[in-house]
Amino acid sequence: MDLPETSTEHVTEKIEDGKEGGPSFHCDLYDLEIVHKIAQAFLPGLATACVDNTTGDIFKSPASVAVDMRKEMVEYITQRSESFVAESVILEGGPEAEASDHPYDIISDFVDEFASSKRNLFSRVSGWLLSEKREDKIDDFVQEMEINGFWLIDKREVIAQTLLKNVDFKTEYHCDMKFDSAEELAKHAQNCSFRSMSCESEGCNAIFSARHLEKHDSSCPFKIIPCEQNCSEELMRREMDRHCITVCPMRLVNCTFYAVGCQSPISYCKLEQHRSDYLHSHMLYILQTIYKEASVEDLKPRVEQLEKASLYNELAEARNVRSLTSKIKDLETKLGPFEVKSKHLDNEEAKVETSSSPISTLEEAES
Repeated sequence: MDLPETSTEHVTEKIEDGKEGGPSFHCDLYDLEIVHKIAQAFLPGLATACVDNTTGDIFKSPASVAVDMRKEMVEYITQRSESFVAESVILEGGPEAEASDHPYDIISDFVDEFASSKRNLFSRVSGWLLSEKREDKIDDFVQEMEINGFWLIDKREVIAQTLLKNVDFKTEYHCDMKFDSAEELAKHAQNCSFRSMSCESEGCNAIFSARHLEKHDSSCPFKIIPCEQNCSEELMRREMDRHCITVCPMRLVNCTFYAVGCQSPISYCKLEQHRSDYLHSHMLYILQTIYKEASVEDLKPRVEQLEKASLYNELAEARNVRSLTSKIKDLETKLGPFEVKSKHLDNEEAKVETSSSPISTLEEAES
């Protein structure tokens, strides 16, 4: 079912251009990305033509007509591409004037036109009733052709190159420069923006035209780049999200005292420093969970008492709510009862309440 072998090597084209009867050497380089995209449109188009042409026919299957249908399609879209420029001039300013002039859109329209022309009467009448089943058949036949290696991509790209040059009358996607000698052409080919390049990133097999180097470089999943969160690591772009979320020392995390009130987002690598710098605040949060009736102003002196009653480093070593609560309880036992003024009463009517032990449990603080 394959097409005959077709050479895809770059061949210098020698053409008589009328300049004193001398030869002209053409650059035949093209945009690899567009050619590949055009080539990918061929299989779905062919599958559509084959399925619609054999729908309702018990003696034919899409596969049985694929070879002949492929030949017809190539001839049709080639002829349409060859007459495209002339038709565009005739229709200029007419109802077709607003149509896209992108080569892919133009050739896709040719493929669609061919597929539509191959719909038999049964498929035309029943198509609107069986549209979902029809799409499934087309998708299945595309997969069947791909699995069986029918019309390989490199062969489709050879055809796509010719079609591109026929319809790209603005020469935006292929080079049409001419030179007087093969030497001049060879020198140009080394710097032509359509010359083929391979990505240098290890693991990336992408091949693209030189004009797309910057575009590929900015999105290549295999390119080694610095961490987006400014840690010291350099890693593949495709691994960046996982790194930033899971192991990056600069990732933002909640303070370990978030449950009792410290809601500052902190870089993971600065947690220790944060706990040390904000020890006073963390102790105040703990006391607020223990003495719920006390005001913040009443608790601030108590925090100072606790700090004086212990070595600062011992308190700073507390890594979470549980460990700091335990240390505060031990210090509370040494310091004795804490007089709490109810924050629900006016200052003149405040009642002094004596608490000999914390009334809040660790579970309440962490809930």
